[in-house]
Amino acid sequence: MTAPSLCLYCIIQAVILLVAANGAPVLANKMLGKRWAWPVDKGLKLSDGHRLFGNTKTWRGLFSAVCFTTAAAILCGIEPLIGVLFGIMAMAGDLLASFIKRRLGRVESSRARGLDTIPESLLPIWLLKEPLGLELPDIVLIVGLFFLIEEYMSPVLYRLHIRKRPY
Repeated sequence: MTAPSLCLYCIIQAVILLVAANGAPVLANKMLGKRWAWPVDKGLKLSDGHRLFGNTKTWRGLFSAVCFTTAAAILCGIEPLIGVLFGIMAMAGDLLASFIKRRLGRVESSRARGLDTIPESLLPIWLLKEPLGLELPDIVLIVGLFFLIEEYMSPVLYRLHIRKRPY
């Protein structure tokens, strides 16, 4: 029995999909401002007094993530449906992270190292590992790479006035 090997092409494709899914809402916000920025939770507060997700989780962001990820999948030679599912799952992971942060009493868009990147990268990668041709070592590497991309690109995007915060 041989040890699993890394699929470099598959890893690059998955990282492109993650960047597309997570960059799309930021770009949509930059280009459209407040237009069509309807909160997913419609202002719903839970018994802890905090919003379900918060104002920064919008239908526009979800829609743009799915569209950008589908386009990225097509450009990478991946079935469009995989792109759609990837975008949906990445945003589900992002919503999960926001839900947890609200329960912890964290303010919207606050930094929570790891929690900000792991659910939104691990969920789509793990659930779509077979159609993306990924194995466990690939998944670990992709999640780590995405964490590093977020850590190092966020300050750059902030200096370019694309992001509102340097993280």
